[in-house]
Parts: sequence; C-alpha cells; structure tokens
Amino acid sequence: MDEAEASVLARIEGRAGLILMNRPRALNALDQGMIDALTEAATRFRDDPAIDLVVLEGAGGRAFCAGGDVRAMRAAVLARDTETVERFFTTEYALNRMIAEFPKPWISLIDGVCMGGGIGVSIHGSHRVVTEHAMLAMPETAIALFPDVGTSYALPRLPGANGAMGKYLALTGARLHGAEAVEAGLATHHVPREKLAALREALLTGDAGMVERFVAAVPPGRVAAERPAIERCFAPDDIASIMAILAAEDSEWSRAQLAVLHRMSPTSMAVTLELLRRGAGMDLPACLAMELVLTRAVTRHPDFAEGVRAVLVDKDNAPRWQPATIDAVDPAAVKAMFG
Repeated sequence: MDEAEASVLARIEGRAGLILMNRPRALNALDQGMIDALTEAATRFRDDPAIDLVVLEGAGGRAFCAGGDVRAMRAAVLARDTETVERFFTTEYALNRMIAEFPKPWISLIDGVCMGGGIGVSIHGSHRVVTEHAMLAMPETAIALFPDVGTSYALPRLPGANGAMGKYLALTGARLHGAEAVEAGLATHHVPREKLAALREALLTGDAGMVERFVAAVPPGRVAAERPAIERCFAPDDIASIMAILAAEDSEWSRAQLAVLHRMSPTSMAVTLELLRRGAGMDLPACLAMELVLTRAVTRHPDFAEGVRAVLVDKDNAPRWQPATIDAVDPAAVKAMFG
C-alpha cells in the first residue's frame, strides 16, 4: 500500500512522535485497521526513549476524527457477526486506556469535527488543543448507542454541579465549537488555526510546555451563559425528571432541548443516564469494562440498527424506536443490559 493511502501515518520528527489519522473522505472515522495502527504507533512511541511526546492529528482539514465506523458495526450486527463487533470495541477501549496511561504527553490538535471515537483518542491524553474550527460532540443517543470510549468516566467529572454538564452533552449530543469545548472541560487549550503549524513545529523539540506559548484566551461564552440552566435542568439522574424540569423552565433554550430529547432513542437515554450515574463512582478501567459489557446488549437492541439506518444509512432522520416513549422504557430491562 502506498504510504499516502495508509489510514494512519506515524513518523518521528525531532523528539516527537507524529500520528496522522488519514481517512479524510470518511472524516477520519475509526475502523478496525485504524485502531490497530494507532495502537501499534502508540506502543512504539511509548517504548522509544528518543520520543518525548506524541502529537495526534486528523487529515483533510474538515475533521480530526468523526467517530467510530458505526455503519460497519451495524452491518456486522445485522449479519450476526458478533466476533467483529466484539473485536472492534475491545481494541478501541484498550487504545483509550493506553492513551490514559501513556507515560508521555499525548497532544491532540483538534481542527474540525471530533465526535465519539475521536473524543476517545483525545480526551484521555494530557493536551486537547482546539482551534476555532473545532466541533466536539458525543451524539450517540441519536443512533441509540451510548457515550462510550471512556466518557462514562470523563463526562461525570466535567466542571460544575451534579454532573449536569456531562448529562447534558451525553443526552442532547450538543455541539461545542472551538473555545466552548475548553469552557465545558472537554478541551484543555484553545489555539487559533493560523498558529497550528507553528505549534506543531515547536512541539518537535519534545517540550509540551510549548503549547502554552500559542494559546488564545477563552472569554466566557455560550457554555458559561447556559451553565446555570444546564445545572438546573440536567441535575436529575432520570430522563422523565429532566424533561419535566425543562418543560417547567419554558425558555427558548429549554424548549429547544426538549425538542432534541424527543428525537432521541428513549432506551438509549435511559441507558446513558444509568451509565453516567455508575461511572461517577468508578475509575477509568472499570468504566471501560462496563462499557464493553454494555455494547453487547445495546448493539443487539433493535434501536441501534434502526438509529444508524435513520441517521447514517438512509438519512431520513425518522427512526422508529422500540419502545417509542420514555414512559414505556422498563427500568429493570435497562439495568439488565449492564450484566
């Protein structure tokens, strides 16, 4: 295979290990080959004493990484190919843990779309640098999955009261643009796109402290303005209570959030809240293990194939959820999915 066609490019420059996710036409969405290649590169750079830090980027200018290849997972589920599904999630979550335990700075330069699996390969690292063109989100409830890749650990620990910010992002799939991701705690630094090339060059010295020389200030923005309402409305751990508070709030913002929640998979939202409630009291390895168990039940639930069909395959955005309403979701069935 020509190097330019490889889905992951890894090379050494100076004291830095550079990793480029290279499926720009697929917005660098992670497939099995990419996960394997990322794991190999991370292992090599971790064990090389000549490497002081790792820089992770996405090719193409539109996306850092748009998530995991859930269309391939849907196809495997419909073919009853459980081995492919199990391998994908097992190796992806092992990579997430490797990044969390990486003994050197792991610096993600996020310029463009970063969702799902893209959050997983960045949020557990030491530096998540976003430009004004970055867009971060965890949109899993729209396809009847759940926030995974270790976000059951990360989301409940975002700054603020009651884990509300994490629940809000997880349930609504809200998109955070640029510095908003720093405000919310998903990103650590904001650097203008025009300075990104110079930052990359500076990092070749192996000094992660160079990031601080390029950061732009993050003035209070949309996240700060919405935080009081988020912390009021998303404090509960059950979806019915959250929706009742949003309805009582009766603001333009709360009505918009209600409209979003009414489009999501009721089962997925219930699973997500239970996941974050449990994750708040667990360490990352335990959270990843819990998520792996959960993938087995959730991907076999009819909502998963239907959600991916509606959003990513047929793109009619008209999923037929089973059950169709929050009230019809059986809490015992949700708990049983956790094994």
